Amino acid sequence: MDLVGLAAQLSDEERLVRDTVRAYVQARVLPSIAEWFEEGVLPRDLGVELGRLGLLGMHLSGYGCGGASAVAYGLACLELEAGDSGIRSFASVQGSLAMYAIYRYGDDAQKRQWLPPMARGEVIGCFGLTEPDFGSNPAGMRTHAKRDGDDWVLNGTKMWITNGSIADCAIVWAQSDSGIRGFIVPAKTRGFTAKDIHRKLSLRASVTSELVLDDCRVPATALLAASNGLAAPLSCLNEARYGIVWGAMGAARACYETALEYAKTRVQFGRPIAAYQLTQQKLVNMLLELSKGTLLALTLGRAKDAGGAQPVAVSLAKLNNVREALQIAREARTILGANGVTLEYPVIRHMNNLESVLTYEGTSEMHTLIVGKAITGIEAFA
Repeated sequence: MDLVGLAAQLSDEERLVRDTVRAYVQARVLPSIAEWFEEGVLPRDLGVELGRLGLLGMHLSGYGCGGASAVAYGLACLELEAGDSGIRSFASVQGSLAMYAIYRYGDDAQKRQWLPPMARGEVIGCFGLTEPDFGSNPAGMRTHAKRDGDDWVLNGTKMWITNGSIADCAIVWAQSDSGIRGFIVPAKTRGFTAKDIHRKLSLRASVTSELVLDDCRVPATALLAASNGLAAPLSCLNEARYGIVWGAMGAARACYETALEYAKTRVQFGRPIAAYQLTQQKLVNMLLELSKGTLLALTLGRAKDAGGAQPVAVSLAKLNNVREALQIAREARTILGANGVTLEYPVIRHMNNLESVLTYEGTSEMHTLIVGKAITGIEAFA
């Protein structure tokens, strides 16, 4: 229920994006997502389908990208994650990490080569930043790039890389004599391998991999020339975090709607459980945080479209919305009782997924310290 009039604040184009993605998710994702989650698979052809809908890199302009508003992109993320966090993660990594890195830091030749097929979903990208021993502290990365004649030679390991083994190219960040630099590494490059991480209980409908670069040689044209320093990959992460701000509310909405319908139809002691005060309190609290979080996402999106969204605001919104989405999922699970732990309902799947969303693209602790530094002027990271 839209008690705060959110829909009235959207343009016709934004509502069209919302409705189009919602219809796609209902028709293509929801009938199969429980099976994909259980089996730990994500059909690769979803990439082409999302490309046909114009959802990959949709907030970028030119080179086959749609040039949509930040709010329209956020609404797409919300609807995709209402299906499953893994679907939104696929689109986020493709558009806000891999494509954005090329768009922001690549030259025109790189953009013309890679962005159009990536926008169509014909070429899949991944983003190699996190390492086995360096997550929250990417500045400590051990992957390094050494110049050898006209080439660069990369060595190192990246971990927890979404889309890794299905990617056609990887954006790899490495230490060099001139600081942290980004490289476009085609997956067929000799010395590049990707191995899937199995036995996950979260984001199962998402490909997560380890990347290994063993004397991986790429030409000078692979370097993202404008990337220089840690600020480059962090700016890409900020783009992806923005999508999470919206996406988490999609997962929360799916849990809330499931709990509401269940409460109205589940009868105990001769009455639907929605007739009991404690159940109504849970539903109201869920809707309250869902409404507030979605309005926060919309406010951030409008600021982003106006050019005024600061990274700390994205951290604030990511911190709040993922935390509240996870609480909504847990509350919904209690309303469903034992049924809430089965894949017959989406709640436990969303709840498990949100445990990953809580820590990727910056843990709650890191975002807390980012906001803490902003309000006190004192850094407390160490």
